Amino acid sequence: MSNKSILLYVPVPLFQSQDGYLLEDQACNGLHLWAENFSSLTVLIPVEHGPPPPSWKPIETVGANSDRIRIVPLPTAYRPDQFLKCYRATRDIISDEIDKADYLSFAIGGLIGDWGSVGSYLAYRKGRPYAVWTDRVESEVVRRSASTGSFKRRLKARLMHRPMAWSERYLIKRAALGLFHGKETFDTYAPYCKQPELVHDIHIKKSDHIAPDQLEGKMAQATGGPLKIGYIGRADPMKGPLDWIEVLGGLAARGVDFEAFWMGEGSELEAMEARISELELGERVKLLGFVKDRAQVLETYRETQCFLFCHKTPESPRCLIEALVSGTPIVGYHGAFAENLIASHGGGRLVAMDDVAALTDQLEVLARDRTVLAGLISAAAKDGEPFEDEEVFRHRSDVIKQYL
Repeated sequence: MSNKSILLYVPVPLFQSQDGYLLEDQACNGLHLWAENFSSLTVLIPVEHGPPPPSWKPIETVGANSDRIRIVPLPTAYRPDQFLKCYRATRDIISDEIDKADYLSFAIGGLIGDWGSVGSYLAYRKGRPYAVWTDRVESEVVRRSASTGSFKRRLKARLMHRPMAWSERYLIKRAALGLFHGKETFDTYAPYCKQPELVHDIHIKKSDHIAPDQLEGKMAQATGGPLKIGYIGRADPMKGPLDWIEVLGGLAARGVDFEAFWMGEGSELEAMEARISELELGERVKLLGFVKDRAQVLETYRETQCFLFCHKTPESPRCLIEALVSGTPIVGYHGAFAENLIASHGGGRLVAMDDVAALTDQLEVLARDRTVLAGLISAAAKDGEPFEDEEVFRHRSDVIKQYL
């Protein structure tokens, strides 16, 4: 552990309750792992109002080193009027915390209300080396949303994505270190960064990996019965949920025996339900909603034989890693992140973006040739072996100490 302190900006919303501050459980784990590598940790984090999501829990659950963690709440201000109203006071808070810390790392991704970008700019003006962290190309995500949703949402996306892209590049060019989660994000931003580093942001422990006897059982079960297909994540347009349904409709039309589920909440659930009804897939496809129990989620990953994904934007979703460590092949649209994950052992199948027919073809092959499916399950588990949270947070901390 270093004897120096670090200041982080974490854009996960914090909630105030009668039990104190509440934070998402994986974010609590992240703070614990950061604190393992530094003498003290100061966290700038936006506070939300209203009822917290069901998975948020008291921040004290960070663990034994919680006494080394100090939370500095910031206002949530994603509307221009909110941002302007609290900008000056919040800027001063961030500036003071920058002066106190030995190392600085800011998550960036946005424009209005993005305190990580404000912190990065202040650090640059002070002549302090800083790291930027991001797990997706936010400006590109916004650009692609310019053709979906309400008129207000489309207009906002059209107005915002170019200034966002300029801001991202401005701050990344001036950063001493870029921490880019996943190959997709790394490839986009590395050309603008003095010291780009490919990192991962996962909360998977060694005990979460599928055990050898479980893997053998999974491969044996894969020799027969319906193909078990699943996805765990938000039902959001950027995740391609309607493409996901179309793939399943194609399998049904070809007479493939399968069972499928989508676990997670989101804005597209109603549209998904309607399309499932139109294609008469109700007996085969289940929308499970949000599941809080982490053990149940992991068990669901392990029981799934194919993790079908139709992601539309350049991001680095943790669900693909969680599938691989569960011995579940990833089958979906091509992207640098997914390609990099399975480069060593080929634990998945990737097709061109938006090619629903090709994705259907891949799943049909696996449904009809169970030897190939069993081999892919084994390869997926091998591709998942390197991913473990203590190691990836240690790596991120080490490069911060090296370059800052």
